[in-house]
Amino acid sequence: LFVIKAPKLFPVAYNLIKPFLSEDTRRKIVVLGANWQEVLQKYIDSDQLPACYGGNLTDPDGDPRCKTMIKYGGDVPKSYYVRESVKQQYDQTISISRGSSQQLEFEILFPGCVLRWQFASEGADIGFGVFIKTKVGGRQKAGEMVEVVPSERYNAHLVPEDGSLTCLDPGVYVLRFDNTYSLFHSKKVSFSVEVLLPDSQSEAPLSQGLIKSGTELHTNGQ
Repeated sequence: LFVIKAPKLFPVAYNLIKPFLSEDTRRKIVVLGANWQEVLQKYIDSDQLPACYGGNLTDPDGDPRCKTMIKYGGDVPKSYYVRESVKQQYDQTISISRGSSQQLEFEILFPGCVLRWQFASEGADIGFGVFIKTKVGGRQKAGEMVEVVPSERYNAHLVPEDGSLTCLDPGVYVLRFDNTYSLFHSKKVSFSVEVLLPDSQSEAPLSQGLIKSGTELHTNGQ
């Protein structure tokens, strides 16, 4: 599915529904940029592509939009609106004090596991990044760990965020929610995290020790 000439608010709407889509469905949706006509011509023959989209196809009366062949959409009836009824459910909710961070540790003992996360904040943005600890035991500052997903500030109070990481190496992976930049406001974050086993271990129970998890609160900018 190619999305062309998307309005500026489209990424906001798309991010709202992404958590409900499977990985296969996400891969089938491609949002095109300014070169959308060039991309369409690579996948659609010119004689099958309407002239208004960069092809040669027109209606018998010369209309480049081919209205006799294509059923164009219109306004969505308000009875189909589901914005208020669709709400993401999260496994946990935490409060992060001003000037502090929250770390979630997942010990991955088997390579190839996929770490997936979804989160939303209340009232304001929140920082998020993924790290690997460089030593066993004890807590580490962000600067002492290896950053594998760059730490950024997300407007998760406007649009829920989600992502995933394939853990190529065993180790302790740290999901870090960062509020160290906030001098006055604490943040409430709701999140869900899951670990998907590699195909070769898909039938192995988690109790065999492939995965361990824990949480730890780091304050004073750590």
